[in-house]
Amino acid sequence: MGRITETVKVLLIINVIFFVGSLTLADNAYEWFALWFPKNDSFQIWQIITHMFMHGDAGHIFFNMFALYMFGSHLENSIGQKKFLFIYFFSGLGAAGFQIMFTHFQFDPGYTAYLNAGFSETEIIKFIQNTISTGQYSVHPNIPQEVTENMIKSYTTPMVGASGAIFGTLAAFAVLFPNLPLYLMFIPIPIKAKYLIGGYFLLDLYSGITGQSLLGPSNVAHWAHVGGAVIGFITMWYWKKNSFNQNRWD
Repeated sequence: MGRITETVKVLLIINVIFFVGSLTLADNAYEWFALWFPKNDSFQIWQIITHMFMHGDAGHIFFNMFALYMFGSHLENSIGQKKFLFIYFFSGLGAAGFQIMFTHFQFDPGYTAYLNAGFSETEIIKFIQNTISTGQYSVHPNIPQEVTENMIKSYTTPMVGASGAIFGTLAAFAVLFPNLPLYLMFIPIPIKAKYLIGGYFLLDLYSGITGQSLLGPSNVAHWAHVGGAVIGFITMWYWKKNSFNQNRWD
């Protein structure tokens, strides 16, 4: 895809620094910098940015940074640094918004059910925290176990990764270069960017709706991927439609 830009290089370095730091700080790093559900006491406003630089393991950061390396510089060279950074971070914020909204839909039925059962807000949070510390809980007789489990999972599962920002970058790339042939690793068959990236988006959308992970581990934040891609697509589509010239978007 050509020479790496300084912007992409800096993003790669920051992500690696955060990853190495998270190995050193362990759980503290995720408590401070991962994005927690707003009801969780660990939630802080800066996490909507810092979670984009946190990753769960070596495979997670490798594939995200590989995609950034492959597509980021080419996109930046085409639209300029400011617009590239706007797409990257705005897509990351969109991903966070989508994931928080999805998590809310998982959390709220249980939370509301416990309120209706006579629990106070403080008692519900204490119940969840006791479940975390002990690893067990008593099922309320009038509340389905699945509802309780979804509430606890939503509260206790943080969001990490640059995936939302990366998917926004990929979607913008597909809008700008829809017919550019791309190759899957180990499969020497050219696939147009709009089909390859669009197909990956549809798989994530399917997984988000059904809860069945077709690609990758089951704990992937599919709605974050969808949110990032939607923001990247809409932003680039708007710029391309309204600000096109033969050279670049300024």
